[in-house]
Amino acid sequence: MLLTYYRLYSTSTLIGYLFDLDETNVLRDIRYLEPLVRECVPLPKKVHEITRRLRTIEEVEQFFPGFKAFIDSTEQEIPRPKKDSKKRKTHYSGKKRKHTVKTQVTVNSNGLIIHKTNHARGRRHDLDLYREHHPSLPKNVEQDFDRGYDGVRNYFPDLKCVIPFKRRGHGRGHRGVKAEDLTPEQKGFNRELSKERVVVEHTISRMKKFRIMAEEFRNRLKRYDVMTDIVSGLVNFRILGGTTIVR
Repeated sequence: MLLTYYRLYSTSTLIGYLFDLDETNVLRDIRYLEPLVRECVPLPKKVHEITRRLRTIEEVEQFFPGFKAFIDSTEQEIPRPKKDSKKRKTHYSGKKRKHTVKTQVTVNSNGLIIHKTNHARGRRHDLDLYREHHPSLPKNVEQDFDRGYDGVRNYFPDLKCVIPFKRRGHGRGHRGVKAEDLTPEQKGFNRELSKERVVVEHTISRMKKFRIMAEEFRNRLKRYDVMTDIVSGLVNFRILGGTTIVR
């Protein structure tokens, strides 16, 4: 029942009909089941705790093939807050033109979710979210970002990372002056980085196969992180093929 609800995100009425339950019991029973499922699947929190204890090069390479990690954020629409005007402002995403919440994920080259943040307001910048909730990865693991994390080296000068080149404007007083185009070498570098970073896009796509994370989130927002934990754990379970790595 829980997997059906997560995968289809149908109404309680339909789920109750399918499993011969009163609709008032559907969400209550799912709340009972969620803690049990969280114990059974490889949550990002569990995986991250393991990676923080890695010591040898071989152990690091087991979790980070090619010694690389890929970081990106995803947004999900929430209902427009009706009474809280401050929340309407802080959760409005100019990118999505909707009220959203944002979650940041870190994956390895196989798409395994190593780290996941709790949700943040949709208005928050990706770099700001990373500054406060960045993963603790081995120093020899390279972290690959997109343009949303431009400037990360200003806050983490010793961080081993790769960021795509970005066109730079001429600043104030030069309104209407176009920024200089990137060189062919820079464009080629960005293309190659994008090809490598597609793994994190694929992982986010797997997460959004569960419609509870793809459609407007109708449940209470305080349950959101529980939902993303379980979805991430189910995605990890699929990627690992059922292999147990949590110890």
